[in-house]
Amino acid sequence: MKTFEYNILTFPMARKTSLADMQTCLNEKGADGWEVVSISSSEFANIGHTVFLKREITPAGATA
Repeated sequence: MKTFEYNILTFPMARKTSLADMQTCLNEKGADGWEVVSISSSEFANIGHTVFLKREITPAGATA
């Protein structure tokens, strides 16, 4: 059975470069095996985005 670990990131959208920063961070996470499964955005007061990620955990001693 596959098992996963999860990570939650938040990105405030207060600066012009925020989307570029978000893309850079997500590309780094993707290179580490993380996959975005959901994004929640808040339009109220320009709070930003919350991103939910997951990646598969390989049990110790298991072969691929």
